[in-house]
Amino acid sequence: MFAVTTTLPSRKIIHCDCDCFFAAIEMRDDPLLRGRPMAVGGSSELRGVISTCNYEARAYGVHSAMATAQAKKRCPDLLVVPHNMAKYRLAAQQIRDIFYDYSDAVEPVSLDEAYLDVSNSSACQGSATLIAQEIMARVFAEVGITLSAGVASNKFLAKIGSDWNKPNGLCVILPQQVADFVVDLPVVKINGVGKVTAEKLHRMGVQRCGELQRYTVFELVELFGAFGQRLHQLCRGEDERLVKPSRQRKSLSVEHTYPVDKNGLAQCLAQLPVLFAQLQQRLQALDGRYPVSKQFVKFKFSDFQSTTVECVTAGSIRLSVYHDLFHQAFARGAGLSVRLLGLGVRFQVSQELLEIQLPLFPAELAQA
Repeated sequence: MFAVTTTLPSRKIIHCDCDCFFAAIEMRDDPLLRGRPMAVGGSSELRGVISTCNYEARAYGVHSAMATAQAKKRCPDLLVVPHNMAKYRLAAQQIRDIFYDYSDAVEPVSLDEAYLDVSNSSACQGSATLIAQEIMARVFAEVGITLSAGVASNKFLAKIGSDWNKPNGLCVILPQQVADFVVDLPVVKINGVGKVTAEKLHRMGVQRCGELQRYTVFELVELFGAFGQRLHQLCRGEDERLVKPSRQRKSLSVEHTYPVDKNGLAQCLAQLPVLFAQLQQRLQALDGRYPVSKQFVKFKFSDFQSTTVECVTAGSIRLSVYHDLFHQAFARGAGLSVRLLGLGVRFQVSQELLEIQLPLFPAELAQA
């Protein structure tokens, strides 16, 4: 007796990723910024960091999350523009509205990118490629910036595709092309392969996915733990994750980097009321939809090492709890001064919350 297998129809997934989003908005609104290295971020005098930069700045080695002071050392002519979150949120809303013209299955990833499942879309005769092209054209015409897109049968390959021909690029990976495409794909392109995992793979003589395919799933699990099974799938271009329109927020926090380090616990505690008020304000915006399960604090010391201390709580957050957590976190610094303080909450996981569709660009992502 033979087993009957059913081949599921291939999904049509698009990953859209705006090109240097914050910088693109600023260059759109000020033509004098175009053609010169520029970035959006904080002041170097206030220990700011780069949120994003244009491609002219990237040619100097400037990148997001880099300290502004370091970025200016690499590119002395770099112009750093402060954030204008109101403009960015408005543009993000416009882009969201365009996405929803083609599918209800839109999953946000960050402020400037999202997955769309257009498998059942009737737009553009059902062609995911034509939908992606039309989205790119509309975003440029209606919002005034460019985005890149990847089209594939799963999220992993679509994400790879959106980064393949940046900026303003489109990469389509057809189901029959997957096997040949992933053979030469560098393993560092696999989501989850960071510096440590990449170095381990390179020591094994594995640079590309085709070389990784030589290992069985059992060997990879033995070498990399639970992530080994994921490696086994992704190096073959396999990814069964669905596009999930609803996203549940798992935490919320506020933090501040100080121009001058805080010396001693008393100076740190003096900042607690301000941070607590900011956190309360952000929690109020959630209208009580997210039950708090834990409170936590974050310290970054003068040697740039960070520590997080948390505890279980119930009901509303309490200032006294953060006071105690500050004591514990400061003790871990062994007398070092403190350059960053943060506090936050973690939320309970609720099936009901999973049914709530959040905005495409949640508030906490707007701080990226």
